Amino acid sequence: MRIALVRKNYTPYGGAENYLRLMARKLADQGHKIDIYSSTEQTDDNFRISRIKTCRKPSFLSNIMFAARSKEALQKASPDFIISFERTYYQDVYRAGDGCHKEWLNKRSIIEPFLKRVSFKVNPHHLILLYLESRCFQRSRFIVANSMMVKNDIVRNYEISPDKISVIYNGVDTDLFKPAGDEKKKALRDSYNIREDNIILFVGADFRRKGVASLLKAFSLMDFKSTRLIIAGRPAGTEYVSMSKKLGIDNKVVFWGPEKDIKNLYAMSDVFVLPTIYDPFSNATLEAMSSGIPVITTQYNGVSEIIEDGVQGFIVDPLDVKLLAEKIKSALANSDSMGKRARTKAEEYPINSSINMILELISVNHNRSI
Repeated sequence: MRIALVRKNYTPYGGAENYLRLMARKLADQGHKIDIYSSTEQTDDNFRISRIKTCRKPSFLSNIMFAARSKEALQKASPDFIISFERTYYQDVYRAGDGCHKEWLNKRSIIEPFLKRVSFKVNPHHLILLYLESRCFQRSRFIVANSMMVKNDIVRNYEISPDKISVIYNGVDTDLFKPAGDEKKKALRDSYNIREDNIILFVGADFRRKGVASLLKAFSLMDFKSTRLIIAGRPAGTEYVSMSKKLGIDNKVVFWGPEKDIKNLYAMSDVFVLPTIYDPFSNATLEAMSSGIPVITTQYNGVSEIIEDGVQGFIVDPLDVKLLAEKIKSALANSDSMGKRARTKAEEYPINSSINMILELISVNHNRSI
């Protein structure tokens, strides 16, 4: 078959992009011809990338241009099967890896002031995304959600039939993300000149959505003399640097910034914390589990569905900073045992199994026309 994979921003980094590349390789290994449709000027030695021209800004215009022009290109190319990783008009299967935007706005209202909440109703960026989302859910033959939470969000917000949605959890490369052992952990800490006994790790690009403010407040409630908090994912904004100073924890908090070799941060840490208010399925959380460290996250993270509270980590309310601090202390005290159980649980979700489930879905549905 000629199979088209659609992703607006196809870049070398990112969970969705890595998932797409792995899927493309698996499909190619089975003899299928793969074309990737993207707006970025990215090259790939293994696959042909068809560039869809859009403007960069404003975002709402860029998104709707990509949806319209990718449809035109796909209709012209007429592939046998289309899998979209974006909210677009034209696909057989839509993988809702970005979750449900309508639900995200509902969750975001928890932390935003009144005027900001009002702006959601008139901001063209949100209006266009909601429009594209509705069209995408309605027009797709089949939808793949990466958690039951996302499936329920789609059904509740858009009245889509549950039978149209299959839940396939993200997988993890258990060979790449694995427990380091005491010697490697010490060597890594020495290489970064980290002398504290305990390391708490946060990984994420969207600090506001993923709860950095709650984490900083919780950390300030702890006895942090022998503990280091590492916040990785992107450069820190002045808001969070200023907050850490006001809380008196700035000498124990490292705003690490982006990290290409993220496995080293997992390997030298003792606990992973992601107090997110909305995450369809955090790859970082599963990677941390696979690396053999306990995880603390919230019920608004799709990964929480595979975590047993108090076994591989803890599930908390993202705004209850006192409880968050208590659970971090408990996880640090039981890091070895909880980390081993986290690794065992992660081994149940290898990336190849996740990809194979998608491939099976394709084989069952490839005869359906759009």
